[in-house]
Amino acid sequence: MKIKNKLRLGFGFLFVVVLFFGAVSIFYIHEISDSAKVILKNNYESLNFAREMRTVLDEDRLPLNDKSKTDFSHQLTLEEHNITEDGEGTAAAALRIAFNELQSSASPLTQQENAEHEARAQLRQIEKLNMQAIVRKNDSAQASVRKATLFLGLAGTFTFLVLFSFSVNFPGFIANPMRALLEGIREISLKNYNQRLNFTKNDEFAEVATAFNEMTDRLKEWENSNLATVLSEKQRIETIIEQMQDAIIGLNEDKEILFINTAAANILNLDGKKVIGKRADEFTIQNDLLKSILENNNSLRPFKIALNGKESYFQLESREIVIPNLNPQKTVISIASKSVGKVYIMRNITEFKERDEAKTNFIATISHELKTPISSIKMSLKLLKDERIGPVNPQQLELVEHINDDSDRLLKITSELLDLSQVETGNIQLNFVSSDPLEIVNYAINAVKFQAEQKGINLDINASNNLPKVLVDVEKTAWVLVNFLSNALRYSAEKSKVIIGVSEKKGEVIFNVRDFGKGIDEQYQKRLFERYFQVPTDGQNKSGSGLGLAISKNFIEAQQGKIWVESAIGEGSSFYFSLPSHQDNK
Repeated sequence: MKIKNKLRLGFGFLFVVVLFFGAVSIFYIHEISDSAKVILKNNYESLNFAREMRTVLDEDRLPLNDKSKTDFSHQLTLEEHNITEDGEGTAAAALRIAFNELQSSASPLTQQENAEHEARAQLRQIEKLNMQAIVRKNDSAQASVRKATLFLGLAGTFTFLVLFSFSVNFPGFIANPMRALLEGIREISLKNYNQRLNFTKNDEFAEVATAFNEMTDRLKEWENSNLATVLSEKQRIETIIEQMQDAIIGLNEDKEILFINTAAANILNLDGKKVIGKRADEFTIQNDLLKSILENNNSLRPFKIALNGKESYFQLESREIVIPNLNPQKTVISIASKSVGKVYIMRNITEFKERDEAKTNFIATISHELKTPISSIKMSLKLLKDERIGPVNPQQLELVEHINDDSDRLLKITSELLDLSQVETGNIQLNFVSSDPLEIVNYAINAVKFQAEQKGINLDINASNNLPKVLVDVEKTAWVLVNFLSNALRYSAEKSKVIIGVSEKKGEVIFNVRDFGKGIDEQYQKRLFERYFQVPTDGQNKSGSGLGLAISKNFIEAQQGKIWVESAIGEGSSFYFSLPSHQDNK
């Protein structure tokens, strides 16, 4: 049965019960009303007629006058038409006979007195009969009232019980299926796809239950299919991770180990099967390497591990495991993400490190071997220019100058390569001494003074007063400043100027060299201090080896300093480096 029909039947039943109770009440109220009407209309009028006739007899002496006779006759006639009780008609007839005697003028006084006495007796009889009727009818009315009260009480009790039972049980036809449906939906929200609804009645709830069960079947199929896909992808990823040569270890947000491949287990000396699901903190107490890895925040410096009797180099990287932050409490899904763990990757760079060392050794060897013949060539050129050996014509002298320039460039490149090999091998020899910053500036200016005079470029010094001393390797610091000045002179126009600035700020001494050349495009500025990088030129200026700024960066950072550049097209360039003041190191 449909829910709509159930509601109709339920409310129709309530309507019938209310009609039944109302009909019973109306019936008994009407019955009590009829009984009361009979008492008032019939018996009361008979008593009133008898009272009026007695009043006539009481107020007038015998013989009766005409008015009294008329009043008595009128009341008697009304009584004769209002006969309601047994014996009342006989009394009324006897009263008529006695009245006839009273109104006869021929009757003697004694006979009239007897007639009056008879009339009074009949009046008493009429009153007695009506009074008895009133009592009897009153008793009957009381009985009807009691009966009506009983029946109305029973009907009211029955109606109350029916309505109470209806109010208690009928809502269950709606509420119970709704409650079962709500519980089923809650179970589905908890991913309990085995939940089922069973409604035996043929109504809309049964149709909802059928649709609900079909939905759970589809969800269960989707969950199983999705789970199978996830497990397949998980196994595939685990296989890929296991086959990788790099050491990989993954932790969740609670620092529990999610996965670790064989390479990582071998390096960290851990049993890969036993550590899965356990907190990494349990192993860092006795495993310094694991502790160092977890505390290292993406250090770019490789570290060395003795593995299988051989020194191996690894580069540590870490990545956050980020997922979308889907908050079920919000009506709008947030696009923000949250971290649920971290992956640590130790890339095996032993092969690259070995190649890099071989390259560095090769460069150092070649540079060292080249330096000797180049020095010999320069000595020969110097002898050629000596007139004691013999004069040279202008053309020969020009060739000698070109050879000398190229030899200087070769010697500079060779020196830079040797310095680079020291930087790459970590064998930078620093001789720290307390020095005045202006002495370093003057040393550098003297080194490039001749070059500046050839192009007519003024070298201006802009230095603050009372500069603190710096604890540095003077030769290498001056080399950096010379490199800055050489580049500035190379890319400055003739008869321009270059400004050398020295200032102190927050416990650091800042050196800078500013030129007013064409400037450096922003896209190249971040790569200026990389090895072998050269800014593209227009062909008017000879480019260097691309090593000077890279070596300068290593020299400055080895002295706990910083190096950077500021430049804009058309405004020139400013190269800076800063070093800690000597007072800060005391």
